[in-house]
Amino acid sequence: MPESPPISDAEWDIMRIVWQASPLTAADIISRLSGTKSWKPKTVKTLIGRLVQKGALGFSKDGREYAYFPLVNEEECVREASRSFLDRIYGGALKPMMVHFLESGKLSPDDIKELKDLLREKEK
Repeated sequence: MPESPPISDAEWDIMRIVWQASPLTAADIISRLSGTKSWKPKTVKTLIGRLVQKGALGFSKDGREYAYFPLVNEEECVREASRSFLDRIYGGALKPMMVHFLESGKLSPDDIKELKDLLREKEK
């Protein structure tokens, strides 16, 4: 799959739906968004068009209907967005970000154990 393009917050909503199940028509995407977003169909179609232009979505045409599918991997997009966030907000430094989230977030004992296990695994 190609390198992940920058995806806006609204476009993430579209991509999450398409990653879950594809191919999907614009009507399918609009229907799946209807419970969470109050966007007009034209807005959704504009976002889909932008994602096609960016190379994040591809499509196949069957008569007058277009079916959209992802051209980029969800995991890679998440990785790229995380890197971008880390660079913009924390100057690329992971430790200050982790400290901030650990101090400001609520962690269950299970969360703490899982984080400790991850850190132990990273030490290896």
